Amino acid sequence: MKRLDIFGLLKKDMNYIEDELFRSIEGEHKLLNETSMHLLKAGGKRLRPVFVLMGGKFGNYDLEKLKHVAVPLELIHMASLVHDDVIDDADTRRGELTVKSKWDNRIAMYTGDYIYARALMLTAHLENPLIHQVLSKAMVEMSIGEMEQIRDFFNTEQSVRRYLLRIRRKTALLIAISCQLGAVASEADRKTVNLLYRYGYNIGMAFQIQDDLLDLCGTEKQIGKPPGSDIRQGNITIPVIYALQDEELRGPLLREISYIRERNGECDVSGAIRIIKESKGIAQAEELADRYFKKAFDALERLPDNRAKKNLRDIANFVAKRSY
Repeated sequence: MKRLDIFGLLKKDMNYIEDELFRSIEGEHKLLNETSMHLLKAGGKRLRPVFVLMGGKFGNYDLEKLKHVAVPLELIHMASLVHDDVIDDADTRRGELTVKSKWDNRIAMYTGDYIYARALMLTAHLENPLIHQVLSKAMVEMSIGEMEQIRDFFNTEQSVRRYLLRIRRKTALLIAISCQLGAVASEADRKTVNLLYRYGYNIGMAFQIQDDLLDLCGTEKQIGKPPGSDIRQGNITIPVIYALQDEELRGPLLREISYIRERNGECDVSGAIRIIKESKGIAQAEELADRYFKKAFDALERLPDNRAKKNLRDIANFVAKRSY
């Protein structure tokens, strides 16, 4: 499924948001324009702006108002990706060279900062202080999540709970507030706002778990980067944590991870992937994702019936079955 295929009703509005994204990062500095445009042109699912617009359908839908929420949220996501690629030393994203790979680490860090600043400039158009408070808190939490991920690189003793708290901060929170703030900006009632947050949070958790599974089970063509990138970078994800709980496989897997660490990820990781696939780690991670999907659908069922509710159900099904 291609981007926007399931969004029918929103296609025109999403095209408008896409144009606004490009306009939002245009500035006087030639290099910053070029580096900022690089990731934007690589595309993406644009789930966060879609969730903002969907949330807006539960209140007084106003695209001119919603764009000042949708565009900044996608920019914040993009900025975090540019910084992530520096931390992870990633060469490709979405099948294209990363900013840090095409230019260098310093240029990438300033590019991420620039995109963050552009996002904050756009939110200045919003009068509701709650939106600013939620956005600011989310950015703080995302930063903490990034620091925790760095702290836990190659940490084979981390718990499932610790992993879940990290992905809550790194991924789920931004998706949750995308649903929430679309409704807030459209003056939806509090119950609806809270249900949309709950839906977005659980979809975000499931989305990240699916991402971790794809990194191990997908192909480079599907995911736009070499399989096993997470473990190569020292990012111990939920299928690995579960696999390490298997007493028979723990020793061999620990040896593979130690080997990868000694070589700074510059090695073949197929041995580690094979062991993880032999364990129950993949199936356990899939079961965990399914539990979050169920919670998302439970929240969805309590929302008012409208076309957006059906679209949110379609998005949940897309995330559950996605292969990229």
